[in-house]
Order: sequence, then C-alpha cells, then structure tokens
Amino acid sequence: MIGSYRIRKWLAPAAGFRGAALMTVTGFACVILGIVLSFRDLLMGGVDAISRATDKFLLVLGSGDQRDIARHLVGGMLLALGLFLLVQGVRFAVRHIFATVNDGQTGLADMYRRRLQLAQGPRIVALGGGTGLSTLLRGLKQHTSNITAIVTVTDDGGSSGRLSQEKGMIPPGDIRNCLVALADAEKSMTDLFQHRFTKESGSLSGHSLGNLLIAALVDQAGGDFEQAVEIASDVLAIRGRVIPSTLEHVQLKATMEDGTEIEGESAIAASPKRIRRIYLDPIDPQPRPEAIDAILDADVICIGPGSVFTSVIPNLLVPGIAEALEKSTAKKVYICNVMTQRGESDAFSAGEHVTAILANVGRRVFDYVMVNTAAPSPSAIDKYRDAGQIFVDADIERIRAAGFKVLAGDYMNESDLVRHDPMRLAHRLIGLTERRG
Repeated sequence: MIGSYRIRKWLAPAAGFRGAALMTVTGFACVILGIVLSFRDLLMGGVDAISRATDKFLLVLGSGDQRDIARHLVGGMLLALGLFLLVQGVRFAVRHIFATVNDGQTGLADMYRRRLQLAQGPRIVALGGGTGLSTLLRGLKQHTSNITAIVTVTDDGGSSGRLSQEKGMIPPGDIRNCLVALADAEKSMTDLFQHRFTKESGSLSGHSLGNLLIAALVDQAGGDFEQAVEIASDVLAIRGRVIPSTLEHVQLKATMEDGTEIEGESAIAASPKRIRRIYLDPIDPQPRPEAIDAILDADVICIGPGSVFTSVIPNLLVPGIAEALEKSTAKKVYICNVMTQRGESDAFSAGEHVTAILANVGRRVFDYVMVNTAAPSPSAIDKYRDAGQIFVDADIERIRAAGFKVLAGDYMNESDLVRHDPMRLAHRLIGLTERRG
C-alpha cells in the first residue's frame, strides 16, 4: 500500500501524459503511412522532379561523382536545417502556450499540475460530524482529493432539525459543513452556503442558506437526498465526496448514569447527567454501500475529532461500519478532542474518550490515538473553565497500556476558540501513508 502510494505520488505530474503521448505518436505514424499509401505516385513524381532540378543545378560541379557528393551535402544541410527549425518551432510553441495559460494571477498550468498531484494522493476516509470533522477536512484537502467524509445524521437541533421535521429529509447541517470544508469554489460561494438568517428574517430566522439550498435540491431530485448532495458537490467543486452514514431517519438515545433515558441529540448534549451508553433508534439502519467500500479501500481512516457521544460514536453504531473498520487494513486513527465538552465529556481525559468509544461500539476500530500535548494559554483556560470545559489531559501511558499507538504532538490552534489546527493534523496523518508499522 505504502509503495503504491509513493509510486503514484512520484508519477503524479505525468499522470495522463503517457497515454496522450502514445496516442499522438501512433496517430502521426498512421497519418504518414496513409499519405504514403494514398499519394505514393504523386509523391514519387514530386521527388523525381526535385531530383532532376537539383541535378541540373549541380551540373556546374563537373563529373557524376562530384555531383553525388554535392547532392548528399546539400541533402544533409537541408535535413539539419529542417530538424533545427522543427525543434525550435516546438519549443517556441510550448513556451507560448505556458506563458498564455500562466499569465497574470491565473496560474492555469500550476492549477492543472496541482490537481493532478491531488488526484494521485492517498485515499483517506474521515468519520464524524459537527465542526470537528469539517476542521479536519480543510487540512486534508490540501494533500489529496481522494477524500470520503462519512457523516453522522442524528442532528435534531437548529435549522437541520426543523428541516428534518418539516420536510422529512435527512438533517443537512453536518453534510453542508463538510461540503463547504472540501469546496474548491470561490469564497463568495462558500460564504453564501454558510449564511445564516437573523432573527429579523421572520420564518427564515436561524436557517442556514446552505441547508435551504440542499432542501431545494432534494425537491428537484424527487426526494433523492444523495443526488441533491452530488449536485451541491458539483456546485462547490469539492475535493472528494461526502456520504451520510445512512439514509434512514435515526434518532440518538442515551441511558444516563442514574438509569434515566434521554431522547434526541440536542437533549442529550444539554443534559447535566453523565452518559452511560448511547444507541440509535432504530438500532439497525442500513449503511451506505459507498461508505463501506470507501473504508475497505482506504489508506488512512480518521475517526473524529468531535463530540465523542453525539458526533463520533453514532457513525460507528450504524451496522456494518464498525465491522468494515475492523476488517480494513488502513491506518486507523482516533483524533481526540483538545477540550472537554460540557454535559457530554466533562473532565474526560484522552484515555477516557477512548474507553467510551470501546464501551459503546464493542469493537477495536482504530489502532492509533492522536492526542494534543500543547497547552492553551492561561486566559483561554480561564475562559473555558467558566463555560464548564477543561483541557483534555493527554494520559499517554494509559492509552499505550490499552494497546494503542499514540501520535502525540502540538495539534492545537488558539485564536478565538481552542481547537485543532487543520494543517498540523493533516500533515501528521499524511505522514502515516509513508510509515511502516
């Protein structure tokens, strides 16, 4: 797997050129052969006329031997001149073409070469939901366009929840975020997809325009959600593809530590009670075959980052997903959160995040755990502490004791929020494609 990726990466700039070159040479040979066969008499007559004219011109040189030598010399000079003019003409033409397509700020030649390289990148599958998954995708798309995002569909809050209830469609919010994260379209287009209507917008208040556009595409596609996502993918020119883990309507339910049950992702996240177990209702939704195939064909599989109970685990509970992960020979990585989440992973260390996944899924679905070891600034820690969140302790030895390989490092980005840095994450994950063991 690693060797094939290195070969694809090395040959990326020439991808597609070899077939075109072979076709060009074959076509040129066919044209020459066709001309010779079709116009042999005409060509031979022309050659004889040129030869006679040359002989008359060379009569001044005297004997026949001298004329033969002069003929070869003149022929050689003409041949050399023709080859020189041909080579120079091709060089000038190629230089002019590249100068034209690379004029100004467009960089079309560089864009074409870049797309070829991305197309030969590693096959990466990312499972999750929420802002964590979209953050990861923004980094991965800088290295490869062979990305498959498998997205959870249990969101029942905000614009997604309203559209799901009113139109009976799959919640589009997390799908929309992933489409925008992978987009290669103009920023004005992605900003349009992410635009959210304010309270002054009446019945549109709280809706994301991207969600409404996906809902409109579902209507135009006759209720086909997958086709609607494909159309939106084309509009945004995404690098990769986005697939819901299931197309069935599922609801998230949780059994809390005190034995009570809570229904709905939003209610579970808002509850102050500690979660004991999370499950889907119904428990056996059909997985998307494309998701299973992508997992089995991947070079690297990323699980998370994101809310452990409401974004990460739900995908793994869809029948067939965990089984495919267990069977896959890819490098499988769980990306642990940087900060805990109030009402869901209060005071969780990195090891407790791992334990929660294993306890709910019942299978060992990853081999590596990526943990952040860089600490936020004191001011950020104070701000998050006021919101009931703390820095996730990277208890590396506990994770290793459980039999996992640890990818520790500084993966943090601290701006207005403390979250993962997409470029650092992607760089480390891409590095796994060249790592043995």
